Order: sequence, then structure tokens, then C-alpha cells
Amino acid sequence: MKLAALALVHVALSGAPDPGSSASVSIVPDRVRPGDAFLVLVRGASAPPTAIVAGRALSFFQTPDGFSAVGGLPVETPAGRLTFGVALPPTAGADAGASECQGTLDVTAPEFPHRQLEVESRFVAPPPTAVRMRIAEDRAALASAFARAPTLPLFSAPFSWPRRDRIAAGFGEQRTLNGTKPSQHYGLDLAGKMGAPVAAANAGEVVLVRDCWASGNTVVLGHGASLYTTYLHLSRVFVSEGAHVARGQLIGLVGKSGRASGPHLHWGTKVGDLYVDPESVLRLPLGQVGLQTTGYGLRASP
Repeated sequence: MKLAALALVHVALSGAPDPGSSASVSIVPDRVRPGDAFLVLVRGASAPPTAIVAGRALSFFQTPDGFSAVGGLPVETPAGRLTFGVALPPTAGADAGASECQGTLDVTAPEFPHRQLEVESRFVAPPPTAVRMRIAEDRAALASAFARAPTLPLFSAPFSWPRRDRIAAGFGEQRTLNGTKPSQHYGLDLAGKMGAPVAAANAGEVVLVRDCWASGNTVVLGHGASLYTTYLHLSRVFVSEGAHVARGQLIGLVGKSGRASGPHLHWGTKVGDLYVDPESVLRLPLGQVGLQTTGYGLRASP
């Protein structure tokens, strides 16, 4: 795919920029579903911009021709046109104040499937007090892992599948368990036999390894650029917290630890504190179309 084929949204600056200067906002892709990730590129900016999309602030990092950020939409985002402003700080020495670019996302209806599931009663029964305390500790550990300050990208290639197999349950799937308990699925369940290999979806740092009550043996990778990936229900883990991993590196084995009815990999992706569809992250042209990553951030492809 050529960069020219990507949907670019070019909007003139409001305010009074320096003579001869210009800036533009490019959104890739500009047509998304609720729960999708997207890339915002601001070209021609000389200082870090700020933007809030669907109630969440974007974390921009510098590129040779401007700044970039990865964003995500909550699954509750209504369909329709979503317009947001990208505020540009005033240029040093300029008389004018901050200027603003506009970006637009075309949000389509998600049409998440719904399933009625019959599961063992232990999956819907309220847990005892001791277990509730453990769940609270697990949630606190996960929240701490995802609360790290944004960093530059740690990767130099697009994201890849941690394993290729049948998708047993998709992102956003709505479920009713035993006819009473509603839930929604915030990841992909990838089928696999016990002991099948699980690889890192991209280069990054291991920010959490924990045996959680619900998700079992859990690994969380931080990839910089506010991106995280999670790997749940593993039977074995081969990495430790603080380690740096390469794209495609073996990090564990498929299992059914925690509250899992059978062996599979639950793979999740996050932008900051928001779970997004992993397949939408796979489609982002990070390190591939129009962008390549270096050890210091993203740079434009020649």
C-alpha cells in the first residue's frame, strides 16, 4: 500500500500561524469502529500538540516532520462523524497564540455479535471474600502496569499475531452467561492446544508477570507510544518483569490457568487504559506504510 492511498485529512490552521507555515492532520485509518485503534499524524508542527478524542488525551511523540500519537475509541462510542481539535502551541517569538487543526473520524456501527453461553456455575457465582481480596490485588497490579508514563515507541515493525490459529471469540462480543450474567469480551481468544507457543506481538518491555485469579498466568508488555499487549491463561511463562523482548520472541505457552474452560490464548491490546480491538492494532502502519520506527521514535519513510 502506498502512502497516497491512505485517507488523509488536511485542514488549515485557525488563528494566525507564521507566514509561510502550515500544518495538517492525517488520520490512519479515518474510518473506524468503536473499539478500534487509529494513528494521528500532525505534520508541520514545531512543538508538541495536544488533543482529546472521545474523552481521552492523546500522547504525542516527535517525528522528523511533526508529531504522532496512537488513539483508541471506547466500545460505547456512537456511530457518526467524530470531529476533534489538535491544539498547536504558539511558535517561539510569534505574536499569535495557539492555533488549532481539526481531525475527523468516520465511526461506523460496530455490530458486535451476541452469544448465549452455558458455563459451569463457578464462572458466574460470586467469589468468597478471600478471593475478592485477591481479585482486588490483581486489578491494582494491572492498573499499575498500565499507568506508566508514555514513552517513545520501543518497536521498529508493525504488530504481529502472537500465534496464528482460529479465533474462538472476537473483540467486543457480547455474552449472556447462563441466561443471567451479561458481559463483553475485550480481546481475542485464539485457539490452541496446551503447550502451543505464544510470541510477543512486538518489541517491548515486560511490565507485569503475575498469576491472577481470573486470567491465570498473565504477561503484559509495554511497547511505548501508549501501546500495551496482554497474554492470559498461559501454562508457562518464559520472561520476567523488566526484561526487553523482541518481536516474535517466545514468551510463554498456551494454557487454561485461571478461570478458563479450556486451553486458549486470550490476547488483548490497550491504548493507555483503554482496551481496543487487537486486529485494529495489527492494521496500523507502524514501521511499515509511511512510518518507520527508530530507537528514538517514528520517522517518515523515504
